[in-house]
Amino acid sequence: MNTEEALRAVEKHVGAKAAHGYRIGGEALLVSLSGGGQVVAKRGAGEGAARAEAAGLGWLAEYGDVPLPAVHGYDHEWLVIDYVAPGAPGERAAEAFGRGLAALHLRGAPAFGAPPPGGPVDAWMGLAPMRNERHDNWPDFYARHRIEPYVRTCTDSGLLTTGQAAVFDEVCARLPELAGAPEPPARLHGDAWSGNVHWAQDGRAWLIDPAAHGGHRETDLAMLRLFGTPLLDRILGAYAEAATDAGAPLSPGWRDRTGLHQLFPLLMHAAVFGGGYARQALAAARDALKY
Repeated sequence: MNTEEALRAVEKHVGAKAAHGYRIGGEALLVSLSGGGQVVAKRGAGEGAARAEAAGLGWLAEYGDVPLPAVHGYDHEWLVIDYVAPGAPGERAAEAFGRGLAALHLRGAPAFGAPPPGGPVDAWMGLAPMRNERHDNWPDFYARHRIEPYVRTCTDSGLLTTGQAAVFDEVCARLPELAGAPEPPARLHGDAWSGNVHWAQDGRAWLIDPAAHGGHRETDLAMLRLFGTPLLDRILGAYAEAATDAGAPLSPGWRDRTGLHQLFPLLMHAAVFGGGYARQALAAARDALKY
């Protein structure tokens, strides 16, 4: 990573002199400003990544349901956002986060697969490309743009056999019956694993690093489970209560569909990182077919 390029990007988008910066993980730098304050400069994973994340942050923050970092600006390579000082998980923060996430989902989206306003169709989830293309129903969208492309990648690279790939084909064919009751498109974070729930010094749980799009709200809930978000029972309990109070309770069996909604992140991780995730995805697909 070129620190000097990052500092120039900060000065361009913040309009203040950047004093110094240091790497805080991946392609992100924490940059201190000469007049005080700190921001984060992130280099996108590929073309359109900074634009996609900036659009997602703005869309998700529109109503203030869940705190997200403010965007200072972006260009073809760099995104500059507020720095949020880390803190520790807490029960009150977890419950507030669950209620806020329920409200955020219910803000809705124009269609399944719809990108955020101003966001590109060809976006990113971490290091993996992710296409956001509008569909009228969730099963068609999920099969075409969240399962099939990554199964092809894993099959072409030898991580899945053709016989194993056929298991995912069956899941896709049966998605209308496996998905539960139809729901309207939700406003999704899209990559809500534990590392993107940021427990902050201000006593709140923030969302960071979105892969935002219109989708099924159970997808975000499944992502929270995937790598063990702290205080998850508190989060999900508050979420379910808030959704019910809003007149949109979660559909019966939503916990049993967790593996179905985890297929995309598992397949994406397999395509980027390798075979262990492919085995997990295959197990989740087989479990989904038993539901």
